[in-house]
Amino acid sequence: MRKDFLPFSKPSVKEEAIAEAADSIRSGWLAMGPKTIKFEEEFAAYTGASFALSANSATAGLHCAAMALELGAGDEVITTPMTFAATVNAVLFTGAKPVFADIDRNTLNIVPENIEKLVTPRTKAVIPVHFAGMPCDMDKIEAIAEKYNLAIIEDSAHALGAAYKGRKIGADRGMRRLSVFSFHPTKNITTGEGGMICTQDEDLAERIQVLRQNGMSKGAWNRYAAKGNSNYDIPFPGLKYTMLDINAAIGRSQLTQVDEFNARRTEIVNVYKRELADVRGIILPKPAPWEHTHSWHIFTPFIDTDALGFSRDEFMARMKTLNIGTALHYQALHLFTCYGAVTGMKRGDLPEAEYVSDRIVSLPLFPAMTDEDVSDVVEAVKKVCK
Repeated sequence: MRKDFLPFSKPSVKEEAIAEAADSIRSGWLAMGPKTIKFEEEFAAYTGASFALSANSATAGLHCAAMALELGAGDEVITTPMTFAATVNAVLFTGAKPVFADIDRNTLNIVPENIEKLVTPRTKAVIPVHFAGMPCDMDKIEAIAEKYNLAIIEDSAHALGAAYKGRKIGADRGMRRLSVFSFHPTKNITTGEGGMICTQDEDLAERIQVLRQNGMSKGAWNRYAAKGNSNYDIPFPGLKYTMLDINAAIGRSQLTQVDEFNARRTEIVNVYKRELADVRGIILPKPAPWEHTHSWHIFTPFIDTDALGFSRDEFMARMKTLNIGTALHYQALHLFTCYGAVTGMKRGDLPEAEYVSDRIVSLPLFPAMTDEDVSDVVEAVKKVCK
């Protein structure tokens, strides 16, 4: 057994990023400023987006996207139950109602055909989630959106560096289309906390710029810089969702490493796949049939509870006794009290999501893991399953 505890995730931050953050503090420009603007420009260039707009979290980014689309009371938004609560909270705080479509247990993503079955005259948008970094089948989802005149918000929190049919997630996909990324410490790159909204739609981009800055028509960088103008209007109310320059300083450094980080993640996943392929009680993730590049934010096998005779939670507890951290991504949202009440759904209504929810587990996966760390995880899994 390991002497020290191996966490499920740990960020890798270079000394140059720490120095850049310190420089921001010393400069006196801590809030949104020149480094944030540069980070946005560099992120847009990396993803292939016309506009990249930073926020202080992906949750804030999702909320801004929903508000920019003017979702409100009486509207419905179709999304997946296999996601973090923020996806649905962003919908609820506009007054709109989330509607859950079941997933495919192999890709862990929303099934396009299930989306179409749920479209009503009240449906205004779809939020597909690229679970674990596996891109959704966007061609089919786009076709449904075009057919019913629906907006799309891609929850891309897991998917920085992922690609669908040769195009990076976040790249331009047309009007009323947005992608939202997360920079939480567990994500493929981090800013401590932060998010980014990518879009091709200039009207939506302008609206988000106002929404994230208390509804002000000009941000602080425009008002207080040497050539700025202190006058502004408030065309509609907004919230304080802007990113700090301190965070952006870290993010700019991290962005230069994202491909390196993702390559190491893929190496680790390939070891897991090879070494755990024949372990009784472990069901490994399966690739989607469409062309894609997986960003491997998390590695999420299923625990075959029937074969092992104990639960996923018990598996996690036994791994912890061996000093190996694991995580749960996620319990299906309709099984939580508040979302069950909002949607009227209960256990039995979404069988694929419930199958996954009862069995899924996240094994340690982060670029700084050594080969010895990976071997320790593999041996621990084998010991628990034996």
